[in-house]
Amino acid sequence: MMPPGPVGVNEGRPYPLGATLDAGGVNFAVFSRHAEALELLLFDEAHGPAARVIPLPARTRSIWHGHVSGLKAGQLYGFRARGPFRPEDGLRFNPAKLILDPYAKALSHKFVNTDNLLLAYDAASPHRDLSLDPRDSSRIVPKGVVVDDAFEWRGDRPPNLRLEELVVYEVHLKGFTAHASSKVRHPGTYLGFIEKIPHLKRLGVNAVELLPVHEFMVDDFLRERRLTNYWGYNTAAFFAPEQSFAAGAAPGAAVAEFKTLVRELHKAGIEVILDVVYNHTAEGSELGPTLSLRGLDNPSYYQLCGPAGQGGRHYMNHTGCGNSLDMGRPAALRLVMDSLRYWATVMRVDGFRFDLASVLGREGGQYSTSTSFFDAVSQDPVLCRLKLIAEPWDLGTYQVGNFPEDWSEWNGRFRDCMRKFAKGDAGQLPELGRRLSGSADLYGDDGRHAYNSVNFITCHDGFTLRDLVSYNGKHNEANGEGNRDGSDDHLSWNCGAEGETADPAVEALRGRLARNHICHLFFSCGTPMLLGGDELLRTQGGNNNAYCQDNALSWFDWTLAERNADFLEFTRKAIAMTRRFPSLQRRRFRTGDDLDQDQVADLQWFAPDGGPVAWDDPEGRGLAWLLDGHGPDASGRDYRLMFVSNADHRLREQRLPPPGPGRRWKRLIDTSLPAGEDFADDGREAPVVPANAYLVNPRSIVVLVAS
Repeated sequence: MMPPGPVGVNEGRPYPLGATLDAGGVNFAVFSRHAEALELLLFDEAHGPAARVIPLPARTRSIWHGHVSGLKAGQLYGFRARGPFRPEDGLRFNPAKLILDPYAKALSHKFVNTDNLLLAYDAASPHRDLSLDPRDSSRIVPKGVVVDDAFEWRGDRPPNLRLEELVVYEVHLKGFTAHASSKVRHPGTYLGFIEKIPHLKRLGVNAVELLPVHEFMVDDFLRERRLTNYWGYNTAAFFAPEQSFAAGAAPGAAVAEFKTLVRELHKAGIEVILDVVYNHTAEGSELGPTLSLRGLDNPSYYQLCGPAGQGGRHYMNHTGCGNSLDMGRPAALRLVMDSLRYWATVMRVDGFRFDLASVLGREGGQYSTSTSFFDAVSQDPVLCRLKLIAEPWDLGTYQVGNFPEDWSEWNGRFRDCMRKFAKGDAGQLPELGRRLSGSADLYGDDGRHAYNSVNFITCHDGFTLRDLVSYNGKHNEANGEGNRDGSDDHLSWNCGAEGETADPAVEALRGRLARNHICHLFFSCGTPMLLGGDELLRTQGGNNNAYCQDNALSWFDWTLAERNADFLEFTRKAIAMTRRFPSLQRRRFRTGDDLDQDQVADLQWFAPDGGPVAWDDPEGRGLAWLLDGHGPDASGRDYRLMFVSNADHRLREQRLPPPGPGRRWKRLIDTSLPAGEDFADDGREAPVVPANAYLVNPRSIVVLVAS
């Protein structure tokens, strides 16, 4: 609210950018190299007229700034930028459009394209973005909210876990508790998430990777279908937490509630990793809305297409979303770096997963690990100590294994190999060996370690684990695109029936394959990432692109925790096993790239007859490996672990190596056994008889322990 009476305005200071609260009022600073004038608009109501328009009185280089006395936290504001409108040169200034501060820490309300005021003018023309739109957008564009950064952290201390200790849980913040079955007081919110922390603790995960929580915009075409941008990969504000996830209705409530969530997760020993989208913005292509960066200083933020030395009307589109930010531009790079530092220091998150991260490594269109963004992150004293995880691909390039040495990566080759092998594809043994042992061929040549490989079988994008073993094809009809959207290359197998079935044999096989996937995920060398809900065998009905489904299709049905209690317990035990046996948290790779020659001291591979593996066997569908203990187990005992993975439809006899002096092999896991018998508790493992061989059932995994 504007204070009563006259308001004092002075030059203020050019840093920090954004709206900064102090004892006397608020300092405003905004970058625009090409603007000719910038005005600050103050509002008393989110959808009302401006209560005051203040020309920013000072410019220091390209930063416009001014201090307004008497303003308090909660004040609503926006900007107008005046300058040339020459789209062919990349300049799109339009004083009729209210501009959201790129550094706004909270928004007054969601972006909604009321009366098409956010679209380009003259919709009938294919060149409509060349026309200056005179319509005033100030009544519908969200306003920035002045935020007080003060918060009671109550002695918060981040867990500061090592990468090799992490068990990552990828989850949508709202979907985790939105379903009525969650029985939380504030479903679908930051506060509701807190009520389910005991589930995460019991499961054994120690890091949550939250799908985007930055303020995002919902595309018009989704609203027309009565759908929404559920996943949130359409960022509109890089500093503001998504307000629809807040239990409180007041503008800015999301800020305090998000901090509360971080504090409570840290108290439980769980780190917070944010899935962030800095590769593009919600402004889309040249035909998209003018919301913030486009109207503030278009060529300083985006990769534009035009003649050499000039701007350009069109946008480079490495993301498939209409535009790409230009990390080679100082203003864009500073915006992203300031946003990352804000979330790391003020909001206290522990790391970031970068969506389509290869876009951030593009300068001049080509990917490189020595670009401005990567160099800036590696030299930043705050960010270089956090978890940095790349989704190592974009619309035009696949860079798995090619990120800087400080970075970890989603290992898409691990995912693909494990899916192929589990469904019985032949000829996967060399790839399987490399992925199980830490993917040294991808990460070992640049000084990285096995924990830089974030191993996963499923993620938000694609089938859930339940659907991976239940569907041969995608079923995305609910998305309204005629089942054309979503990947067709999902490497799934329905086990003999498409979708839901009452056939007990099919259901038994699906359960076995799901348990096999859990074993491969958690017993491989690397950092495991579990898709939230897979421990409950959550289904999306075969939808492998549920980005627009903010409903029961995507939400957690917590009744599954009882219906699939056996699988939940199996998953919990698998995670606990990685803590029981230190060799399952190796910092280094377990073997080199030359699998048939490089037999390191603590890992050996075996063929069914106990001899060397025929890695080039085109029909190979099984692999066994011995892992010697890396220090005593949790009970102080020395140990050896023997793993046998049989993806064939036939029974396989596996000859066993000697267990060691004074030891004998005992069965710890057999995924072919009935629930309750498939995973033995510590001290209740069954002795193997005869002692030198084990009959491994079709499409199953066996783990033996000698201690």
